[in-house]
Amino acid sequence: MGVSFDKIDGSLWLNFDIQPSANPTPDKERDAKLENLGFGRVFTDHMAIVRYDQTHGWHGARIESRSNFPLDPAHAVLHYAQEIFEGLKAYKRDDGGVNLFRPDANARRFRDSADRMAMAQLPEQVFIEAIEQLVKIDRNWIPGGEGSLYLRPFMIASEIFLGVKPSAEYIFSVIASPVGSYFKGGPAPVSIWVSENYTRAAVGGTGGVKCGGNYAASLRAQAEAIERGCDQVVFLDALERRYVEELGGMNVFFVFDDGSLSTPPLGTILPGITRDSIITLARDARRVVREEPYTIDQWRADAASGKLKEAFACGTAAVISPIGKVCSNHGDFTIGGGQAGEVAMGLRKQLVDIQYGRAEDKHGWIKKVF
Repeated sequence: MGVSFDKIDGSLWLNFDIQPSANPTPDKERDAKLENLGFGRVFTDHMAIVRYDQTHGWHGARIESRSNFPLDPAHAVLHYAQEIFEGLKAYKRDDGGVNLFRPDANARRFRDSADRMAMAQLPEQVFIEAIEQLVKIDRNWIPGGEGSLYLRPFMIASEIFLGVKPSAEYIFSVIASPVGSYFKGGPAPVSIWVSENYTRAAVGGTGGVKCGGNYAASLRAQAEAIERGCDQVVFLDALERRYVEELGGMNVFFVFDDGSLSTPPLGTILPGITRDSIITLARDARRVVREEPYTIDQWRADAASGKLKEAFACGTAAVISPIGKVCSNHGDFTIGGGQAGEVAMGLRKQLVDIQYGRAEDKHGWIKKVF
């Protein structure tokens, strides 16, 4: 395993040691798994691993057979929750090649998350190289059609100690899971529950960080949504319990009768890469996009008056998910007759076509793996 260091910008480059699995999944078994994909239940044969300690820095980069981590009961991640992750996809083009969508943006957000969680910052080049090498060795796991290879880079604190301080050791890894289309038969509008008892994040907290604790904190509220017969939960701000923030794992947009869009501002919400892409595409089409606070009372009133025509959630997994109904203790209301909206579906098609290489990439978002 080789290491090089670019003295111009201080970027660390690691050469990955490629160790193919001695017992890869047989072709027939793999093909059978690819025929009936859900989300996050099927995994490829390999994983990427890079380790960090204060003596050696980032080192030991390799691609190896997917296996369990040796786990000490005193590993810091188990006690103090120093953990971050990302989510992105590899898409098979019609010519058989494979695209990554904005992996540089994921790499930057990963570094920002590490900084907020007092973790070692992984160089962006190492993040992207780990993903590319894993995609190359597990290319036969990438489904065709509207399927994709979901990639999960993550980092955990691996120092063995008990004590409240930043860990001195970390493991960075990437695993991969082939996934089918998120929606069977096309995107269907979802119903959401307004959480009044739980909040996701507050100013100065970790709302803008992609860490496991944020998602763990959303699970009780999500369970409450399911109990109420809804698909998802939407959170309000922690201070006034008035302003719409985001869903349990997705950002949210509103489309108005003048063709403009609005979305909650960054600060306590995750800076979604799909969110940023939608803002860019909408502005390309000369639509006004406002990043501004929007209250649950405004949402209800605008839906009733017809000023609000559409609402949708967005994220890597679903891309865009129309919101048809909002439920709460103060009554329910529908948006756009409970149907998927033209703007949301148009943006979704435009974005998906770019990801699969079917449309022009005007912003340099696509990185071709091969």
